Amino acid sequence: MDLTDLTIKQAAELLRRKEISSVELTQAHLERIKKLEPKLHAFLHVAESEALKQAEEADRLIGEGENSVLTGIPYAVKDNILVKGFQATAGSKILENYIAPYDATVIKKLKQAGPVFLGKTNLDEFAMGVSTETSAFGLTRNPYNLEKVPGGSSGGSACAAAASEALFALGTDTGGSVRQPASFCGVVGLKPTYGRCSRYGLIALGSSLDQPGVMAKTVEDAFSVFQLMAGQDEFDSTSLPKAVPDYSKHLHQGVKGMKIGIPKEYFVAGIDPEVRAVVEGTIKKMEELGAIVSETSLPHVQYSIAAYYIILPVEISANLSRYDGIRYGLSVPSEDLASGYYQSRASGFGPEPKRRIMIGTYASSAGYYDAYYKKAKQVQGLIKSEFTQAFGEHDLLLTPVSPHPAFGIGEKSSDPLSLYLEDIFTGPLNIAGVPGLSLPAGLSKSGLPIGVQLIAPHFAEERLLQAGSALEQALGLKLKPDL
Repeated sequence: MDLTDLTIKQAAELLRRKEISSVELTQAHLERIKKLEPKLHAFLHVAESEALKQAEEADRLIGEGENSVLTGIPYAVKDNILVKGFQATAGSKILENYIAPYDATVIKKLKQAGPVFLGKTNLDEFAMGVSTETSAFGLTRNPYNLEKVPGGSSGGSACAAAASEALFALGTDTGGSVRQPASFCGVVGLKPTYGRCSRYGLIALGSSLDQPGVMAKTVEDAFSVFQLMAGQDEFDSTSLPKAVPDYSKHLHQGVKGMKIGIPKEYFVAGIDPEVRAVVEGTIKKMEELGAIVSETSLPHVQYSIAAYYIILPVEISANLSRYDGIRYGLSVPSEDLASGYYQSRASGFGPEPKRRIMIGTYASSAGYYDAYYKKAKQVQGLIKSEFTQAFGEHDLLLTPVSPHPAFGIGEKSSDPLSLYLEDIFTGPLNIAGVPGLSLPAGLSKSGLPIGVQLIAPHFAEERLLQAGSALEQALGLKLKPDL
């Protein structure tokens, strides 16, 4: 039995019955990481000795009967989420030597369940990207085709989960950074409602858009992790006081009678024919399962990318102003204070953060604020209202995740605008604050995964579990890269 092929559910049951130990499970994943990392570069740091110590402690807890579904389960964490005592580079030279002094709230919550932390995964610099090519520490490759990107910005986490280097991985999603790489790498990716999980301890990108998310092999696995992450946090005023339901109760309810809307704006000219075919096949499968499918419209969603790339850079400009070469991170010796700021930021930030800082500073400056940022926020209100209206008639929406499967490494690097357009199907959810689930629905003729996206109303993640697990079971896909 290959222990790295297990799901969380399967591994937890074997651990509970003491047929395997957490140490054995962790060692198997560490060996796979050593074998595959020269090809993939999913990890920026592997915590081998710490992982084995945690596995020993997990075996002790299991022996005493004090375990949960995640006790002893090896996982990876995107390197913009703080894990106390470990690096947190955000994929940037400016934070290359930064060590997290505390745990992010989502990490603190997971630690109570006793999973095994394997290490930190690669990402686009400060999570700015859709391909994991902008990382200051080298690109990550797609496990299904090493000449393709894994998506981004959580490409390292998606790659690690898909290549069975970890049983699950955490990422962050600001405009699709969990769902798009999950689709490209053939795993499940969950972005919760904005405010459902704490952002405390995430290295901020867009504070009104960021959410921590989960990548795993199955929908049930993703929700097992999400169940423990969700909830209000006193350290994050944007996390809301909504009771967290027992999501497992919705696992086997199916979709019979569920009303599913298909937004016509998501089927634009230029969508890859293979993606269209997979999504249309998924729609038919939903109908076979008893769902009531009908077309709907989100007229202003076409403006979401324009609004997103005003709102996000403005927030980036504010959030990245803290990296001044004085308080923490890279500090370039200089003759005076102003030179210290300029030289530290010039040396520490890569091209993409610099580009977005300049866009955001311009769009929020005096004389331009009303013309750009204020208008973008008004568009955001319209888009959010349209999603709310659509959910008055439908339980869920179903769309593509990306207009195409994974693209080639370097194929879009010289064209920032084409990279920004990668968020066309995922970004609207962050603009509206609604939850979304990406799950594998098929393969292209060249063997690349293609995902579909399910969208639920605010704080209705249980519908994503209900429909996602039913669809997953009906499709019966067993994806595994040939590595």
